[in-house]
Amino acid sequence: MARYRGNLTCSLLLLFSLLAAAKAQAPQIDITQAPPPIVFKSWQEVEETDDGTEYLETFPSPVVSSYPQNNIVPLRVFIPVTKKPANVVLIFHYWGATDLKLERTLATELNRKGIAAAVMTLPYHLTRTPAGYRSGELAIDPDPDRLKATMSQSVQDARRALDFLATRSEIRMDKVGVSGTSLGAIVTALVAATDERVTQASFLLGGVDIAHVLWTSSRVVPQRDMMRRRGITEEKLRKQLADVEPGTLLKKHHPASSFVVGGQFDTVVPRQSTEELIDVLQTKNVLWIDTGHYGGMFVQRRLMREVATYYNSEFNGNAFVTPNKLYAPTIRLGASVDAPGGLDIGIGLDLLKFDRRGDAFAALFITPRGPKVFAGASLAQGFAIGVFGSAKGLSAGLMWSVVL
Repeated sequence: MARYRGNLTCSLLLLFSLLAAAKAQAPQIDITQAPPPIVFKSWQEVEETDDGTEYLETFPSPVVSSYPQNNIVPLRVFIPVTKKPANVVLIFHYWGATDLKLERTLATELNRKGIAAAVMTLPYHLTRTPAGYRSGELAIDPDPDRLKATMSQSVQDARRALDFLATRSEIRMDKVGVSGTSLGAIVTALVAATDERVTQASFLLGGVDIAHVLWTSSRVVPQRDMMRRRGITEEKLRKQLADVEPGTLLKKHHPASSFVVGGQFDTVVPRQSTEELIDVLQTKNVLWIDTGHYGGMFVQRRLMREVATYYNSEFNGNAFVTPNKLYAPTIRLGASVDAPGGLDIGIGLDLLKFDRRGDAFAALFITPRGPKVFAGASLAQGFAIGVFGSAKGLSAGLMWSVVL
């Protein structure tokens, strides 16, 4: 009897060890395969406005993670005031979002043009955030396998969201758009590359080559440092994320048309990654704004109107006319060193740009020692060399700045 109990104990320990290992291992998903079909429940009406009606649908994620909160996907659908079925745009938010204000703004602009909108919560964000974590904290993981699993889950969730939208009589699926900002733009690229129902796509401050983004982004320094301590290089990371690399997948299939908005001085999603996205999409609908990754907030409403105009043109069979310029202030936070003044810090606004990319510029800075004007040229890593002008006169100096 004792021997039987001992064997049973060993068997149970082995079983628990295998279950724990299976739970810890990130699931492997082929994002080019559609998620299994399910029967959706009826959505719930949330609010009715002059522009349309908001509904809430929740459904189980096709990918089961170890966090129950993350396995339920909320989808907010905004139906315009119209008596006929409307085309739809599926919208994805940025990394670390604590609300959906930006996405709701776009949904409103779309509804005003008679287009439906659906906003999907990405894994590990908002209501999908496990207890004890910040929204989005688990979405960018220094473990490449877990990062890959999260990106895969995002795509599978989005494809299931499109499955749901296809069941609604209020929505027509002959033309379908996807749109995202930052991390949401990367998810947009993956969905557009893997789901052939997507005919139009817009990308705000996004890019391709995920490994390069993670290896150069100013936003993921702690995660990158942890990867380096584990012996991961950019090239190793690129190989590990190959199955979820949007640049590769978009070369095989990309939507009929697209619209890209990039930040001239973006250090979160580097300009190089955005340019590579533009190249692989083969699109001429490109708008560069004179900001970094966050400066678009100063022209948020205008950007959303342009995105809505793009979809309205495309859905109605008209050519979209990309604006030549959309003014956004170039605001810098920086530090400077010059001969008479020494080290100084301040906040500045670009007054002039002497070349198309803004590598040579003039800016007015407000500092604790008073205002000063800088005119010079960028070097690298945010450094610029030039001339300072202040009440004390002119002097040569060096400045480091980051553009919002």
